[in-house]
Formats: sequence, C-alpha cells, structure tokens
Amino acid sequence: MEVQTELKKENPSLLGMFTSPGEQFERIKVNPKIWMPLLIVSILYGIGSTLMALSMDVGTLIDQGVPEDQAEFLLGFTKITTSITGFFTPIIGVLISSAIYLLVAKIAGASVTFKQLFSMNTFIMVISGIGLVLNMAIIYLINGNPDIFITSLAGVFNQEKTGLLSSIEIFGIWSTILTAIGLHKTANFSKGLAWTIAIIFFLISLGFGLIGSMFNGIAQ
Repeated sequence: MEVQTELKKENPSLLGMFTSPGEQFERIKVNPKIWMPLLIVSILYGIGSTLMALSMDVGTLIDQGVPEDQAEFLLGFTKITTSITGFFTPIIGVLISSAIYLLVAKIAGASVTFKQLFSMNTFIMVISGIGLVLNMAIIYLINGNPDIFITSLAGVFNQEKTGLLSSIEIFGIWSTILTAIGLHKTANFSKGLAWTIAIIFFLISLGFGLIGSMFNGIAQ
C-alpha cells in the first residue's frame, strides 16, 4: 500500500513531457506542481525572447508596420520590452488558458481543479519554450527574421513575410496534441471534447496570425 501511494505521488517531470507525456499528465492529476516548473518555463521564454530581441533590427520593425522614420527610435525600447515581457508571457498564458478550460469543465461537468489545469498548462508550455529558444538561437546565428520561425511552414519555404504559413509551426502543433491528451487525462474531458477544444485554440492562433499579417500589409 505504501509503495502504491509513493507511485501515485511521484512528481511530474518537464523532461518527461518529451518522452512520456501521458504518464506526466497522470502524475499531474494526482500531484500537480506549479512553482518550479513555471519558473523554469519562464526562464526559457526569457532566454528565447532575449535572443529574439537581439535578432531585431530596423527592418524588423518596418516589416511589422512601424513607420520608417520612427523605427530606429523605437528599436532600443522594443528590444528591452521584448526581453522583459518574454519572462511573464507563460504566466499570463497559463492563467488565461486555465481559466477558460475550467469554465469549459464546469459546463461539461468534468471533475478538475484550477491547480491541476494550471500545472498541466505549465508543463505543456515547456514544449513551446524549447521551441522558442531553438528557433531564436538559429535565427540569431544566421541573422534571420525573428518573426519567421525556422520550424514553421514559412521558414521551410523561405518566406520573408508573416502570415498563415508562419502560424503553422511544429512546436505549436506538438503543443496542440499535448493539450488534447492533457485535457483528457488530467481534466477528465472526453476524447472528443478534449480534441475539439485543443483544435479550436489552434485555429484561433492561426486566425490571429492571419489577421496580424493582413494589418501589416495594410500598414505598409
């Protein structure tokens, strides 16, 4: 009985999200962890955002729709804010997504706590955190466009502009799949509901990417 209890209380692992995510979601359900995983994920995002900032130049801001006569003046400020806000991005993202999932759980009658959802989303974000660091490190080394992830379809086809293809990215798809698995195993959603919610969130992110590219096009 004591051995079984210890197994049930075994801590989930961030590295395990790459090798055995299903097992980690089961552990999160029984023993949700927040603070240390969130700190690690925030540091990853901070590193990735700093590399993104270092990769920015005047052309980056112009491509984003900033007037040419203002781009040089705003460049330094943009680099600083990008680095700082990157550290807090996971905290805000996890809070919002966990609140939405909890609302869906209440409507669907699924038994899950906010702490379980917060822990689940934190562990999932390690995937996108690693993806951000990997992409920005490569982009920094090759002097590429920080708005275009190497692991996106836009990166594969060497596109220079953001758009729908830049939103279809391997780590984003990976996170979507893990979200569906996590909602089923940790949040007790049915498989159908779990995949539906995960896909809806993914489609929304594609929509934001498409809208952003349209606004940039209009600004230019």
